[in-house]
Amino acid sequence: MHFSSQTRIGDIVLENPGTMRLFESRNIDYCCGGHRSLAEACAQAGVAVEEMLPRLAELEAPAAAPLDPATLAAGSLTDLIAHIEATHHTFTRDELGRVAPLMEKVARVHGPNHPELVRVGRLFESLRADLMPHLEKEEQILFPYIRKLEAGASTCDACFGTVRGPIAVMQSEHEAAGEILREIRELTHDFTLPEDACGSFRSLYLGLRSLEEDLHLHIYLESHILFPNATALEERHA
Repeated sequence: MHFSSQTRIGDIVLENPGTMRLFESRNIDYCCGGHRSLAEACAQAGVAVEEMLPRLAELEAPAAAPLDPATLAAGSLTDLIAHIEATHHTFTRDELGRVAPLMEKVARVHGPNHPELVRVGRLFESLRADLMPHLEKEEQILFPYIRKLEAGASTCDACFGTVRGPIAVMQSEHEAAGEILREIRELTHDFTLPEDACGSFRSLYLGLRSLEEDLHLHIYLESHILFPNATALEERHA
């Protein structure tokens, strides 16, 4: 579907649910104001429709396929780390920040009819509280060490015994995050929307599903490629 300034914003979201994130980032009402045209909705939010049309066109284009893990595995650990930080760490931070107020809003409005949302909200806050420092620890401690190791630095420069130590911590935190996401999926019945779901409800479940999918790939790249190769590299330098 080709979107124009006169396309109803509700129809845009119906055609491409991924546009909800873009609209929310600009405070454009696609929920109660879904009957308005894109031009009207943008004007109400104080956003130039000329800014939104090319962004929507980008979202209409076929998404680029994720990089093949085999291709990432064949490259350097430094390049893999750069990919993880730019792709998965950035997405996780952005999506956690976007979903947090949405989770609060949906739980407040729909919680009386869907009490499971209270538990989902608590689990999401636990996930957020765990993941934010987790990303920092990787970026500030583990990843710089692996970069230096690959560049030929001495292993004694580390503030820990071997790389196995921080890797074990990261793996444990990965497992904890996975358990939280599994419980969220169970409580939401595989992110199945109830009949009374509004646009915000839909966006919430889309965000939770996207977080889970991205985190699965994120953990895979670290657990099955980055961490084993970093451990082997360190052992060769010992």
